[in-house]
Amino acid sequence: MDFGLFYFADEARAGTDPYRLLLEGARFADTHGFSAVWTPERHFHEFGGRYPNPAVTAAAIAAVTSNVAIRAGSVVAPLHHPARIAEEWAVVDNLSGGRAGISFAPGWHAVDFALRPENYADRRQVTADTIDTVRRLWRQESVELGDGTGEPVKIRTHPAPIQPELPTWLTSSGSPETFRQAGELGVGILTHLLGQSVDELAGKVADYRARFAAGHGGNGHVVLMLHTFIGEDRARVREIVHGPFTDYLRSSIGLVLKAAQELMPGLDAESMDPEDLEFLLEVSFDRYFDTGGLFGTVEDGLAVLESLESIGVDEIGCLIDFVPDTDLVLDGLRHLDRLKSAWESR
Repeated sequence: MDFGLFYFADEARAGTDPYRLLLEGARFADTHGFSAVWTPERHFHEFGGRYPNPAVTAAAIAAVTSNVAIRAGSVVAPLHHPARIAEEWAVVDNLSGGRAGISFAPGWHAVDFALRPENYADRRQVTADTIDTVRRLWRQESVELGDGTGEPVKIRTHPAPIQPELPTWLTSSGSPETFRQAGELGVGILTHLLGQSVDELAGKVADYRARFAAGHGGNGHVVLMLHTFIGEDRARVREIVHGPFTDYLRSSIGLVLKAAQELMPGLDAESMDPEDLEFLLEVSFDRYFDTGGLFGTVEDGLAVLESLESIGVDEIGCLIDFVPDTDLVLDGLRHLDRLKSAWESR
């Protein structure tokens, strides 16, 4: 498996230099053999609000790196015109010497669609159509669009990218339908473990692989985002991540409840007693600390990686910026690099 860095910070914890971790982390990844740096697209909310446009952050990363792949995780396709996506990311591809890649997402927050309300109802089909158009434009094909008078016109975007094909993924929060769609489209899949177990993910990956092979040959590419903090002492790591990761779970309570349905059917965040909600978050923290993230020591991380390799994960997107102390996170990267080296030298 490859190792990338993933960002999705809470703007409220940004401090006085909100992009320092992004740029210094990218430099570290670039000089230590990491595969990629991923930045998301998020609108109208403090959680993830540091990243309204991954093309902008990707351009900044391109300017300070030379080797690491620079990827969007994700571009919310229904919020954008496909020609603009192709143009912006071709610039990133040129700035980086051919290192750009995009994971597309259909979007899930209705508020985000204040940017393009007409696309909300049919967002999954719009995403598939956008992916197709962006890939064609990336190849420098002409596509037909309507101009300002409503007349059809054939356009080709500029600048031409360096890579002949755009590395492409589809983002899934766990829906089996999205895994199937990614396989049928012949693109990679980017997912996470909030709302799905490793066993559930295994079945979806197998289905994705089968559909990819049937339609396109090969196996595709599976990227799993995991919250990550590796240190020298497991108890100390637990102490560091407990507060910030519990806050993250609280912000994602819908997915937490989905994951807990088997144990406690009928859970509803709106009707839960505050004490019961805190209890659920604590139970969820224990679960994710043990099996749903890369937490603890190098030895702890190796055990998690072995289980993920066995189900066909190709790359880990290590989400590092949920801990608000930038110096602490940057110092922890050396332990993550030790884990990567230990994995590669098995």
